[in-house]
Amino acid sequence: MTDHEIIDLINLTLSEEFELDMEDMKPEALIFDDLDLDSLDIVDMVVVLENAFHFKIREEESIRKIRSLGDIHEFVINKKNQSAIS
Repeated sequence: MTDHEIIDLINLTLSEEFELDMEDMKPEALIFDDLDLDSLDIVDMVVVLENAFHFKIREEESIRKIRSLGDIHEFVINKKNQSAIS
């Protein structure tokens, strides 16, 4: 799966799960401010991403730094690249 395909899948999955407009799915979109997600939505988002990409998101330092949709893209791409190496 290419980085572009990963980004497309993240955007599509999150827009469907949280009823977001695809035009709002921009890398610079802030999770809380622009996408209007809350802390409970974040828990759901973790589950959705784990199911979509077949990996577990654990208590990792990098997850705490996620603020924007672009941060989510980068996190998942890095996670998929790590699992491909393992």
